[in-house]
Amino acid sequence: MQLYPAIDIRNGQCVRLRQGQFHDQEIYSNSPAKVAKQWEDQGATFIHLVDLDGALHGHGVNEDVIKEITNTVSIPVQVGGGIRTIKDIENKINLGVNRVIIGTKAVENPAFIKEAISMFGADRIVIGIDAKNGMVAIEGWEKISSYNAVTLAIQMRELGVKTIVYTDIAKDGMLQGPNVECTKEMVDATGLDIIASGGVSSLKDLESVNQVNVHGAIIGKALYENRINLEEAIMLFEKK
Repeated sequence: MQLYPAIDIRNGQCVRLRQGQFHDQEIYSNSPAKVAKQWEDQGATFIHLVDLDGALHGHGVNEDVIKEITNTVSIPVQVGGGIRTIKDIENKINLGVNRVIIGTKAVENPAFIKEAISMFGADRIVIGIDAKNGMVAIEGWEKISSYNAVTLAIQMRELGVKTIVYTDIAKDGMLQGPNVECTKEMVDATGLDIIASGGVSSLKDLESVNQVNVHGAIIGKALYENRINLEEAIMLFEKK
């Protein structure tokens, strides 16, 4: 199981939100690049970045910070937040990003996903499905759509998508454990590489998602609050 330490960027700082609420945040560092280097030094083999300002505004905002991160670490980086056009994808790749995560646009315009995959390949395009009570949230989680999360994932598979980051919003930033049941449903129904996100608070939580055959898991707040030791988690789950 691939582990992804998460760095959420807002106003150039490393922050964490609770349940995706922009008014409910905690600042952990003024230097996201230093945080990225710290995770790499502890054995991380992939880093997950979110441009929170980008997600809210619909276009890339923290590109200087992302560039600094890709220049600082030698491991691959994936990034989401505000990626809505082919040009946005090109910009991120030019910053040194390995994979881009597309969320809102996948709901609004599936044809865009097909075009992106044909241009950049399925290994570079990841779909972010953020759900609340099984329904897909869009626009920085500010709106709940009428799409069922699993139905959308199956539609994305038909377009050539291989990897999905699946986030349960109600669990995100709450340290209450991931939504294993819904994550298992997503894995079983789609057969895709599912990266579980939201609520991971302990090694036990990682074991729970590992048992439902996820491809990977994103760890955020639990790292910043020292509830999970990254080196230990990597030894247990990545190097098996």
